[in-house]
Amino acid sequence: METFVWDQYFTTGLPAVDEQHHALIDAFNDLSDALQRNNAGDAEGLTDAYERMVAYAQFHFAEEELLMRDRGVDARHVQTHISLHRQFIDQVATMWRSRGALQDPAQSFVGFLTSWLGLHILGIDQSLARQVAFMDRGGTAEQAWAQEMQVHDQATQALIGMVGRLYHVLSVQNTELAQANQLLEERVEQRTRELAQANVRLEAFARTDGLLQIANRSYFDDRLTEACASAFRREQPLGLLMIDVDFFKRYNDNYGHPAGDACLQAVVRAVAQSLPRSTDLLARYGGEELAVILPDTDAAGTAVVAARVVAQVAALALPHKSSDAAPHVTVSVGGVSVVPGGKEAGVQMLADADAALYHAKAAGRNCWQLAPG
Repeated sequence: METFVWDQYFTTGLPAVDEQHHALIDAFNDLSDALQRNNAGDAEGLTDAYERMVAYAQFHFAEEELLMRDRGVDARHVQTHISLHRQFIDQVATMWRSRGALQDPAQSFVGFLTSWLGLHILGIDQSLARQVAFMDRGGTAEQAWAQEMQVHDQATQALIGMVGRLYHVLSVQNTELAQANQLLEERVEQRTRELAQANVRLEAFARTDGLLQIANRSYFDDRLTEACASAFRREQPLGLLMIDVDFFKRYNDNYGHPAGDACLQAVVRAVAQSLPRSTDLLARYGGEELAVILPDTDAAGTAVVAARVVAQVAALALPHKSSDAAPHVTVSVGGVSVVPGGKEAGVQMLADADAALYHAKAAGRNCWQLAPG
């Protein structure tokens, strides 16, 4: 069923313009049909119908503007006519972008296009045709314009005026709708960004030790499994260190738990300074025990890092009067470096590094030991 019906009242007497108007109404009907199908849940062809309608409207407007220039129509009419053309394209684009916010897009488009047809074809185009006819009879463009400013048919002029006001109201509503829709989109976008940032913070919180602000045990376990799998695929060595603060229980007993927390934080900073690469991972393994994953690190490299950790912590010179290893805070380090035999190799690596740590403690602490490769 055709929403827009061509009849004799649309005829202007300008053959090319009338032919284009007829085709434009056909394009309006195609868009109306596609919108109705879309309302019923069938979106096929909607975008194509819209784009074809806009493309033909732009072609028609260009042809009309060329005709006005060729026929020498008064510039005041030409300016108004061109302005209405541009306004139509802008308003239709606004409605199209905001159609998701419309309760009934088909009804909104039909109402807008109906008012525009009345204003355009029955109003401005009929005026153009009368001016061209007047000029064909020998009048000037200025005379044609002046005559057009006189009332021809009060009833028709009143009807066109009503249509023009309706078109203006719909145009304003479209603009306000677009602004409201844009504001909504901006708020949704802002909320999406905030949610993404919150998720990032939540993820960081879930993998970070609250006191030491380094990776926690859970995140360490995941990364060790990933590091083993990667080293296994690439047949590259993977280093692992286990670090224990010597006689830390005695430190807590003598200096208090707040001082113990501060001590651990200072040790973490010293250990972090010992790690040469951003790919190395430092984590709290439990209590006063730390662990370090050293990707692509052989036994010699692992030993170098282990020695550096022991030296950096000792250099802090934090007093520890209850330690049997030194008068200051120290650490013992056990390390291992192997080419993992698979992604589950981390379990054995931890056992080997822990055994090496035991040997370091047995050797008097404040030193490092490396498990045999």
